[in-house]
Amino acid sequence: MAKIISGKEISAQIREEVKDEVARITEVTGYTPGLAVIQVGENPASTVYVNSKKRACEQVGIKSFGYHLPEEASQEELLDLVDQLNNDINVHGILCQLPLPDHMDESKVLNAILPEKDVDGFHPYNVGLLSQGKKSLVPCTPAGVLEMLTRTGIDISGKECVIVGRSNIVGKPVAQLMLSKNATVTIAHSRTVDLPAVCRRADILIAAVGRPKLITSDYIKTGATVIDVGINRTEEGKLVGDVDFESVSEVAGHITPVPGGVGPMTIAMLLSNTLEAFKKINGISS
Repeated sequence: MAKIISGKEISAQIREEVKDEVARITEVTGYTPGLAVIQVGENPASTVYVNSKKRACEQVGIKSFGYHLPEEASQEELLDLVDQLNNDINVHGILCQLPLPDHMDESKVLNAILPEKDVDGFHPYNVGLLSQGKKSLVPCTPAGVLEMLTRTGIDISGKECVIVGRSNIVGKPVAQLMLSKNATVTIAHSRTVDLPAVCRRADILIAAVGRPKLITSDYIKTGATVIDVGINRTEEGKLVGDVDFESVSEVAGHITPVPGGVGPMTIAMLLSNTLEAFKKINGISS
């Protein structure tokens, strides 16, 4: 039976570390890290995420600045707000909650955020640094996956890592992170021939494709570490991952649950990124 990798426990550790460091830096410098979160429209899921990020900031001592634009706001209004926050010395991280309304160009908005305040790690500048193996602000979910592996003591160097999913938000950046830790990386996707066979090569399998319970025990090498990034809601309203937890946990060595796995790590790494952005902007060494 696989050992559970608890995102709840690891994210709690990271939050405590961020809280302690924020308190220390605030006492020494008199300044506090600040995160601005922008929401456009009334998407219920976005509202939940924004509120959870605000609470998380409050819990670790990071200042939270919330901005809510109406659904009909123009792209120019949103870009003006981003520019205002780029120039606000109290704001060290800017996050624009996705998705944006259809009349807005998501790429143009995200690219308008200064790279040093891009705590989502989506700006082409930060993407480029990551691809070169240089220090950068890394997308929060991939960064959370790496933290889970590292803090669980999973050896990455030299291991076969298969990533199912090639999105810009998870698949590609997590592949870069695994490469930076000397894994041998394969990115699989919807056109991969014989996906189960490819997955069975993996010492570390990362599922991030958005298809409920796609990965079954037939896909898993005995003793492999399985990280389930997927969050899917069934017709009955139950949250499930991309991995069939019940069958896979009988074969894997380590596995993350859904919920309670990768999910809590995303906000924890957002807090960590905001702290790192604050340090870099103010010339404070880590």
